[in-house]
Amino acid sequence: MAEVRRIELVSTRLVTDVMSGGYSSVFRGSGVEFSEVREYVDGDDPRSVDWNVTARLGRPFVKKFVDERELSVLFLLDLSRSMVSGFGPWSLRQVAARICACLGLAAVRNNDKVGMLAFSDHVESYLEPRKGMGHALRIVRDALALPVKGQRSDMSSALDFAARVPRRHAVVFLISDFLHDGWEEALKLCALRHDVIAVRLLAPELAGVEPGLMRMQDPESEMTHVVDWGDSHFIARYTEQVDEWQSKTRQTLRRLSVDLIDIALPRFEDHEALVRPIMHFFRMREARGEKR
Repeated sequence: MAEVRRIELVSTRLVTDVMSGGYSSVFRGSGVEFSEVREYVDGDDPRSVDWNVTARLGRPFVKKFVDERELSVLFLLDLSRSMVSGFGPWSLRQVAARICACLGLAAVRNNDKVGMLAFSDHVESYLEPRKGMGHALRIVRDALALPVKGQRSDMSSALDFAARVPRRHAVVFLISDFLHDGWEEALKLCALRHDVIAVRLLAPELAGVEPGLMRMQDPESEMTHVVDWGDSHFIARYTEQVDEWQSKTRQTLRRLSVDLIDIALPRFEDHEALVRPIMHFFRMREARGEKR
């Protein structure tokens, strides 16, 4: 809970100082709803006149509408064993918790509901979208500390669940390292019902490691290998495979019309480095909306 409070304090500042306005301008709600009637004033659109009230009271009244603000935001959070690895100050799972905090607090400030579906090779936990700061902080706590039984990641089961269970259209943030295949068809079906945004976490070691011998363990298979980060041939093959994987995932998401936020984990503690890609995504969505 102490870690949750630290994340809350930093995320609240980031939401207030950095993300202010970005979330609400991109996610506007599902439409408009009737609010009230008021007397007509010069400049009002004549098409908004409420003729029933006008006839009853003998002077013109107009209908007032407001944005239907309430949204449901659902985090699909990968909690497989690969998410507890990483060479930076935070594991991928700790970064995922901070992303949930920033986006969740932004949603709460806009009176939206937030929920979370945590998964490994099966659905580990589901918190139905609800309003309130307490519920948002519970999501952050579970993102940090929820016990996980599975080791590997199976996004298909989580995407199938998200496509079937939530009753309302939702904004779905799929947060994962995307190291596994086989999720394409499930993502396609989920995106037909929800606005799905992929958040890919990129560990620092994907960009290379200081030269030297290192004993490394696959967190999911637990197989151990000794790697020579000073071997130029190994580095060339490694870089090629990383670039190929990143490009393949990006092309697949583009083909499925799913937006991608790439978040490269910093090598030193830098909370704003996690928010900058989200703000870039907000600006991209706003620009795309204006062009339409």
